[in-house]
Amino acid sequence: MTECPVCERGQLEDFQVVKAQQYLRCQVCEATLLAQACRLSASEERAIYDFHENEAEDPGYRKFLSKLTEPLLESLEPGMAGLEFGCGPGPALAGKLTGGGMESDLYDPVFPNAAQALERQYDFLTCTEVVEHLHQPAQVFPQIDCLLKPGGWLGVLTCFQPDDARFANWRYRRAPTLLAFSRHHTLAVLSAPVGWDAAVLRNT
Repeated sequence: MTECPVCERGQLEDFQVVKAQQYLRCQVCEATLLAQACRLSASEERAIYDFHENEAEDPGYRKFLSKLTEPLLESLEPGMAGLEFGCGPGPALAGKLTGGGMESDLYDPVFPNAAQALERQYDFLTCTEVVEHLHQPAQVFPQIDCLLKPGGWLGVLTCFQPDDARFANWRYRRAPTLLAFSRHHTLAVLSAPVGWDAAVLRNT
């Protein structure tokens, strides 16, 4: 059996096979993961990201981002500094936050960004549709914790997996670069070792 790369506490067990795609389930954190053998290569994954279009001025996308930015801005004060972790090739979230009076740095593990962004701490950090793409979430979350000042805010925007009966037909599952699907419980398990208060968990 394989150790869960999301929580590093449970073992992965067979869950479902959907059109030759094998999915595994961790019984501890309840994450559902695409099996290693079914994943894209690094070059195939990057090629898809290169063509990913999230236009900053698109009204529909801005409305989608507001699910994170609006509640986050209610908790922040003007002048606070933040990091958009996993900003991709065309960040849009940073623009909404700077428009709200915040400073915002950018970092993405796939696309070239200023590495010095990881050399300071921030009042807040955002992960917009990022956690489902991570190969080793259990290693990234402690890294994020080190980037946050004590009492800092972490905003995570993801789509929680549906009930098991609907998983096979779930539209979000079909995206080829998505590796790990979370539930409320998954993020609560990830939050515990780093002492985060997972106060607000909302489905997108």
